[in-house]
Amino acid sequence: MRSDASRNREAILRATEELLAAGESVSLDRVAEAAGVGKGTVFRRFGSRTGLFQELLAERAERLAARIATEDPAVPAKERLLGFLDELAELAGRNIALFAAHERACAEDKYADPTYLRWHAHVSALIAEARPGRDADFLAHAILGSFDGELVRHLGVERLKGSVRELASDLTS
Repeated sequence: MRSDASRNREAILRATEELLAAGESVSLDRVAEAAGVGKGTVFRRFGSRTGLFQELLAERAERLAARIATEDPAVPAKERLLGFLDELAELAGRNIALFAAHERACAEDKYADPTYLRWHAHVSALIAEARPGRDADFLAHAILGSFDGELVRHLGVERLKGSVRELASDLTS
């Protein structure tokens, strides 16, 4: 990626985060203005608000992606699942506005979002490993549904983390 394109990408993502944190409207026009780039630059790079939110969430979730890639298969699946869900709760807590905006922008096709698909595949595989015979696909959707941005805001991170841990423990025991 050219250095100016990389610089613009970073400026756009930072501007989006700042607008979300301030509770302001996040339109491509507002993002472009806040990033100091043209609207066409934002549109060409991300395609839409949905694309912008998807890329920002993917960037924020890089640590989780690395965790998935480097997990020790010798560690019991239940322990790996609980560790992953703890990290996801922390990520959701640090990025509540992004999670909520991402959900609204991706509502029509949220189950096709690349980050969601990665998380779902991981959670589903761990559930299937821990408890063969359970409907791991459905249970993964049910657990990940707990990370709804507005629910995270309503419950708070610590309550969410404890409740999701309890739910996942019950499902994998």
